[in-house]
Amino acid sequence: MTARPTSLTETARSLRSDRRSVVEHTGEACDGLDDREPEIHAFVPESDRRERLREAASALDTQYPDPTDRGPLHGVPVGVKDIFQVEGLPTKAGSDLPTEALAGPEATVVTALREAGALVLGKTHTTEFAYFEPGPTRNPHDTDNTPGGSSSGSAAAVAAGECPLALGSQTIGSVIRPAAFCGIVGFKPTYGRVPIEGVIPVSPSLDHVGWFTAEVAGTRLAAAILCRNWPPKAPGTSDRPTVGVPEGPYLQQASSAGLEAFERSVETLDAAGYEVRRVPLLEDIEAVNERHETLMAAEMAIAHGEREWYPAYADRYAEATAELIEDGWPVSAGTVGDARAGRRGTREGVVETMDSEGIDLWVSPAAPGPAPEGIDDTGDPVMNLPWTHAGLPALTVPAGTVDGLPVGCQCVARPMDDERLLGWGTDFETTLATESEQ
Repeated sequence: MTARPTSLTETARSLRSDRRSVVEHTGEACDGLDDREPEIHAFVPESDRRERLREAASALDTQYPDPTDRGPLHGVPVGVKDIFQVEGLPTKAGSDLPTEALAGPEATVVTALREAGALVLGKTHTTEFAYFEPGPTRNPHDTDNTPGGSSSGSAAAVAAGECPLALGSQTIGSVIRPAAFCGIVGFKPTYGRVPIEGVIPVSPSLDHVGWFTAEVAGTRLAAAILCRNWPPKAPGTSDRPTVGVPEGPYLQQASSAGLEAFERSVETLDAAGYEVRRVPLLEDIEAVNERHETLMAAEMAIAHGEREWYPAYADRYAEATAELIEDGWPVSAGTVGDARAGRRGTREGVVETMDSEGIDLWVSPAAPGPAPEGIDDTGDPVMNLPWTHAGLPALTVPAGTVDGLPVGCQCVARPMDDERLLGWGTDFETTLATESEQ
């Protein structure tokens, strides 16, 4: 099918200004699911979705007849990855565990979206417990290919035009990678910038909330609602950033096709007037990768053990998920402490290099290459891992295609520099939109 994402900013403006009723818009959103879901499978099935949304939309229309009283996301339908608790909707986390075992209070970010006027269109499919066991979702650009994971349904839902905003999470590469595979914008803020309460954990030291939109402007609109201490007016970014390319073994983890596409993006930025500096970075990437995997396994074992999920339902876990938890049991507290300290060391090393080399922003491939064929493999998150490990804000914008499939350019800024990253992202988005298919 042809992917036709819709603008969050335009949708929100239309609904706030009374150009469209919320009831009418939600009915059209449900029609869109009826039309596209048989191919895409982005959303967890829900028998009474249309009636639930009709009642919620009618309540909004009645409660806020005056447009000046409406929230910034008044009536906007959003997708929510099925590891986020949502009041009134069950949580399965892509697993076979009973919903009553996984139930909990609504996620802080979901409540924030509701308070801004958004309507939860539904839960989106995730890999099991946001790890690697895939769900049924397919890539809207080519349904024979994966949409990526673990935020598979959220990325596909936005790319297919089923909703203009969807929540995801990232513990390795679960926002940035699927956004690239699906040809949309994905954003993972600085670690801790967005509350994680009410989200089923993978690894609390590594888990980030993120989201998907069709354009960077929509990502900024959502950030103002979801990020802690977002200023009423984000800092100006009139000066273009100095861009760093992290040369060395990290970059060489990408495929030849992925590297070729990335170099075209770098050339495009250079031709557009950006100053690009190639600097060695992450030369210890093998150690970073290993440390990240160890910490994630240990903390997932703790999370699923303390909640009695794995002890009670081990036979219901997929093999890959069970293996990760089993690998995490013997990890010592000292090793976990060292891994957490290593995160700080990686972050400090990246920032020190940025300071010494005068770099404002790193760019790199958002994935090793385009989306792999089939839906049994959600792709390798290795290009996202060190930035997640360090807790740095990351944004991916579409950067052309390879063999007809989208690829993305990953942009990474200093910690807590989320506002400037999204400010710069708008120009990156426009500049890289000129990329032609090779």
